[in-house]
Amino acid sequence: MRVILAEDSTLLREGLVRLLVEEGHTVPAAVGDAVALLDAVEAHGPDIVVVDVRMPPTHTDEGLRAALEIRSRWPSVRVLVLSQYVEKKYATELMSGDVEGVGYLLKDRVAQVSDFLDALERVGAGGAAFDPEVVRQLLARTTQVDPLSRLTAREREVLEHMAQGYTNATIAEAMHVSQSAVEKHVNAVFDKLRLIHVTGYSRRILAVLRFLES
Repeated sequence: MRVILAEDSTLLREGLVRLLVEEGHTVPAAVGDAVALLDAVEAHGPDIVVVDVRMPPTHTDEGLRAALEIRSRWPSVRVLVLSQYVEKKYATELMSGDVEGVGYLLKDRVAQVSDFLDALERVGAGGAAFDPEVVRQLLARTTQVDPLSRLTAREREVLEHMAQGYTNATIAEAMHVSQSAVEKHVNAVFDKLRLIHVTGYSRRILAVLRFLES
C-alpha cells in the first residue's frame, strides 16, 4: 500500500516509516503537521493515511480535522487515526459517519507491532479498526441508556467486537464460540436496537452508531 504518515514526533514518525517499508509498503511522504498532510495527499494520492490527532500549531485537533477533510475530499483514501488518549469527542465524530476504511488506535497500540499492522491492513482493505479501549470507554458512557441497557453481557461483548471492525468469524474465534452463536447474538443486537427491518444501510455500522448517539 501507499501510506502517508502525519506525526509531529520525529522519532515515532521515522520509526513508523522504517517499519512500513520493511513490511513492503511505500511511504511517499511523512510529514509533521496537518497542512503538509493535505498537500501530500493531493500530490501523491495514497491508499491510506496514518495521522496523529494532535499536531502543530495548537496540538489540539488539527490531525482529526485534516482526517475528516480527507474523508470528504478524497473518499477513496483510507484513514487510520492515532491518539495518545481516548479522545471521546473525536472518536465519536470520526465514527459517526461511514466507518468503512476508518480506524482509531491509541498510540500504545503502535508499540504492539502486530496489532498496528493488522489494523493498517484491515483499514487499507476497506474495513474498520477501532482500539478496544476506545470502544470500551464509549460503551461505558451508555450503559444506563436504552436500548443498550436491554442487551445481555454477551450481546454487549459482541457489539464491542463489532465496533472494533471484526467479522463474525473473527468474533467467534475471539470469544471461543461457534460462528452461528455469534450470528444469533448479532441478530439479537439488531432486534433490540430495532434494526431488523432496516434496508439500504449496513446494520453493523448503524448498531455501532446507535450507542454513540445515545
